[in-house]
Amino acid sequence: MRGRRSSPPRARKPPEGGSEITPHVMWTGTISFSLVAIPVQLTKAVDSGRVSFRMLHEKEYSPLQRKMYCPEEDREVPPDEIVRGYEIGPDKYVLVADEELESVSPERSRTIEIVEFVDLKEVDTIYYDRPYYLVPTKGGEKAYRLLVEVMARTRKAGLAKLILSEREYLVALKSTGAALTVITLHYQDDILSPVELEIKGGEGPGEREVMEEMKGAIRKMTGSFDPAKYADERRKKIIELIKEKVKKAAPVEAPQGVEGEEQAGPADLMAVLEESLKKVKRDR
Repeated sequence: MRGRRSSPPRARKPPEGGSEITPHVMWTGTISFSLVAIPVQLTKAVDSGRVSFRMLHEKEYSPLQRKMYCPEEDREVPPDEIVRGYEIGPDKYVLVADEELESVSPERSRTIEIVEFVDLKEVDTIYYDRPYYLVPTKGGEKAYRLLVEVMARTRKAGLAKLILSEREYLVALKSTGAALTVITLHYQDDILSPVELEIKGGEGPGEREVMEEMKGAIRKMTGSFDPAKYADERRKKIIELIKEKVKKAAPVEAPQGVEGEEQAGPADLMAVLEESLKKVKRDR
């Protein structure tokens, strides 16, 4: 018997008056396991739709920048005076040079090598971090389609390592509709044990009756998962607010030649991919 395949996510509609949304390629490489090698590209699977605001100077609306500031000397610190330190105690640090970090970083790789297949139901969702899509490149379409079909039928997930920007990520590959999804996973050491929460309890009088009431309520409220029924109401209201403000007043303008806010280095996979995408755009 074939495993039931979940319905693919609905495609997001393009903005009013705009063209079809084309996914941006963030990484190019190969899925590999046994004697199989499939050329693929990594793209976003989720766009949070977060409404971002820029911090501006109230007087002339210049975009503000973040600077490294030393409170001890009451001055801004230039990049050539900044070193990296790991805190081991109050006001105590171990200095780590860039070369030392590079020496322990994994070797760069353009391969997502599946090392093991597991039952998808065994991967608790607490380990899920961020989802992305893998799409086939020229010459890999047939093998890609067959892998999607096989993983859907067997309901298996492939565990692999993904090396990106000197960081090693544990990922799970699974079928989602007609596509492969790669999900970055938290490592075991990242997960906090429920024991650490010190949840207290114990069977008391009337608990069975309460449990039966809960079961009844759950049965009445049970339905099929339809994400289209839910929406970020705050985001919708912010968008409407901005649209109204655009209609009623002209936008303010920053002085010419003023640089925008400096961004910190990427801290996770999403930030790494965003930074890579910006670099590709600059190099075009």
